[in-house]
Amino acid sequence: MADDTFESVLTAVGPRLRALRRTRGTTLAQLSETTGISLSTLSRLEGGQRKPTLELLLPLAKAYGVQLDELVGAPATGDPRVHMRPFTRYGMTFVPLARHLGGLRSYKQIIPGRPDGDAPLEQRTHEGYGWLYTLSGRLRLRLGEHDLVLRVGEVAEFDTRTPHGWAAAGPEPVELLGLFGLQGERIRVRAGIAGR
Repeated sequence: MADDTFESVLTAVGPRLRALRRTRGTTLAQLSETTGISLSTLSRLEGGQRKPTLELLLPLAKAYGVQLDELVGAPATGDPRVHMRPFTRYGMTFVPLARHLGGLRSYKQIIPGRPDGDAPLEQRTHEGYGWLYTLSGRLRLRLGEHDLVLRVGEVAEFDTRTPHGWAAAGPEPVELLGLFGLQGERIRVRAGIAGR
């Protein structure tokens, strides 16, 4: 890597860290408590007055739940394939579909079937906005007082401050695409026929 490229990567780390923290709605004090890095060090790092080191970046990457190369904006290595690691949460498998530090998050979700598809669903609330698209199977979505079944090709969008939960609607597994905007970004669907 040429010296000027190396220097530009290092210079961009501070603003990248500040933008990520603000996107996540985290204060410097909260980040300091989570990482054990002093408030003044975090402030100087974000302001570009302190060079990023592994000792500082590793706890920050862990706190934000991102890979180190995403945190520093490392230059591409020439391989365009995205190698995202699936994870399991609430009994569902999530496969991230893109690497990014903020804005909309996209996932493919794989949900195991449930013989008791009409059993009560645990509902959660949090800040943000969600969008679900059923790829295969039947998805049961409990949204506030609504209890819906989404079939292949059906979409739901909702404010995640509304109590919500979803699971397979029966014994067959479900695959879906999910988009989530932490800041409440809404999906704008535009469709049209060419020539009209």
